[in-house]
Amino acid sequence: MTSRLIDPPASGSGSLFVLSAPSGSGKTTLARHLVARLPGLARSVSFTTRPRRAGERDGVDYHFVDRDRFAAMAEEGGLLEWAEIYGERYGTGAAATSAALASGVDLLLVIDVQGARWVRQRVPEALLIFLLPPDHAALLARLGGRGTESSGTVAQRLAVARREILAWKEYDYLVVNSEIEQAGQAAEAIVRAARQARARMAATAAAIAETFPPPDTGAGIDAG
Repeated sequence: MTSRLIDPPASGSGSLFVLSAPSGSGKTTLARHLVARLPGLARSVSFTTRPRRAGERDGVDYHFVDRDRFAAMAEEGGLLEWAEIYGERYGTGAAATSAALASGVDLLLVIDVQGARWVRQRVPEALLIFLLPPDHAALLARLGGRGTESSGTVAQRLAVARREILAWKEYDYLVVNSEIEQAGQAAEAIVRAARQARARMAATAAAIAETFPPPDTGAGIDAG
């Protein structure tokens, strides 16, 4: 697996949230829950080279592209971050991310641990949430129940899952998906609390700024 991050998006009024989880833990379902329950929160639609699964819609679940187009986007700086996972590539569009944040929309990136690490480095104000399965048996059952992977692929995903779980300390919050409604409520509370904290800080900073003379009064700072 490899990962690369291009230039971070320009700072705007929107907040960036990251959701990661081992494959099969329910991150897609949780992302849908959050977007449905929280007005002003949109999910970033990633680009991928992997084949479309049954029921997936291009431009809704993913932007499905071939490897040549993906490589060109990465080379031209069109991706905020990208990673190669199990032989397929996934990435976040840079322009769409910048536009969403600049317009005031809160954006949810559903990306893997590699991408989250890059976002942490380059967009330190982003809030990172890690979704965990309750245990090995539950994740095995979920992966097997999807019917999309061979036994060898399931074993590989379980091995990767263990390594990813050990990266828990790199995240701001952990949510255990024993039951999706409860996990959704927990993640929703995290986002709401982060929004409230940001609003309080913005109000405090604005109030303090109002105590300063306007810039056209000629008031200056004594450099001596």
